[in-house]
Amino acid sequence: MIYPQPDQKRIVFLFSDTGGGHRSAAEAIIEAIQLEYPGRTNCEMVDVFRHYTPMPLKFAPEVYPPLSRFPEMWGLGYHMSDGLRRTRFFYKTIWPYVRRSMNRFVNEHPCDLIVSVHPLISAPVLRAMGDHKIPFVIVVTDMVSTHAAWYQDKADYIIVPTEEARTRAHRNGIDPEKVQVVGLPVAERFCQPVGDKKALKERLGWPKDLPVVLLVGGGDGMGPLEEVSKAINDRLLPAALVVVTGRNRKLKMDLESRKWDIPVYVYGFVREMPEFMRAADILVTKAGPGTISEAFIAGLPVILYSRMPGQEDGNVDFVLKEGAGVWAPNPDQTAEAVRLWLEHPNERERVQENCQRLARPQAARQIARILANQIQLERP
Repeated sequence: MIYPQPDQKRIVFLFSDTGGGHRSAAEAIIEAIQLEYPGRTNCEMVDVFRHYTPMPLKFAPEVYPPLSRFPEMWGLGYHMSDGLRRTRFFYKTIWPYVRRSMNRFVNEHPCDLIVSVHPLISAPVLRAMGDHKIPFVIVVTDMVSTHAAWYQDKADYIIVPTEEARTRAHRNGIDPEKVQVVGLPVAERFCQPVGDKKALKERLGWPKDLPVVLLVGGGDGMGPLEEVSKAINDRLLPAALVVVTGRNRKLKMDLESRKWDIPVYVYGFVREMPEFMRAADILVTKAGPGTISEAFIAGLPVILYSRMPGQEDGNVDFVLKEGAGVWAPNPDQTAEAVRLWLEHPNERERVQENCQRLARPQAARQIARILANQIQLERP
């Protein structure tokens, strides 16, 4: 429950920790609202699966990480469920099971605006709202391959990150007047100017006269980080390698104990990722929408080594089509892509320019202004 001051607007954000992108998107928007309209709102994030669904749905945050380790199974489920009729049938089927908890959510969270950043939550909450005239906005946090569940015609407004997502919205029956392309919301700390790379490398303790390859696998250190780092090292490339293992402590210890032939820096979970991106010269990552958007803002060329089938397939196509990176789905291909960019810096600079062209550093603030318009919120 949120307890705003009398002159504050109350905004509830619907999310769930099924993947880090939903939480980070909500947090970025809330941060932008507070920067644009200081003291004018009281924002609350509600993990609807965790707190407002019955078993086994309430354990979705725990189920997601192990399920994501079987990408082909995930992709099959994604494609089988993706479709306007299929999603409607799904929600109609589960409604008797979740009706009581959804009604409880609506009763316990009176507010001026609801913002959903999760594809599976919007439909049941909208149904529970019934005739309540509370503005409801959906912020789509997948980049290109957006599931039909995102597109609910009862929502007042749907904000999407790309033109491809706008097209998907129209194909799923959404009034074009309700849809706006803004970009993916990214935290303010990722939106600062790149500045002096050499000075930043020196401050981070990295070689300032070598290109830096930044290898990441998300907060949980997923993907073939060990194999990719070994393949890059074995080529004796003229570069430093920075590996971020996230919460994967075993991987961090394994990499730290290894003998390397090039400068290698191993980190666990870090909060300096914005600085890492601004200091690095090449990013090697899975095709997550948030990381790709952050890389665009940093002007950081991208080598994609894996993707989640279904929701991230389009991200790979988008990066390739726009000339912002390459697809290298095994360690040897990844290391070869790094070698080619190191040997051909002009090509790398061309890709960097394409990244900068695609960057939308103001997306979170623009979304904040759209939300403010929904509730007639003015700056103090």
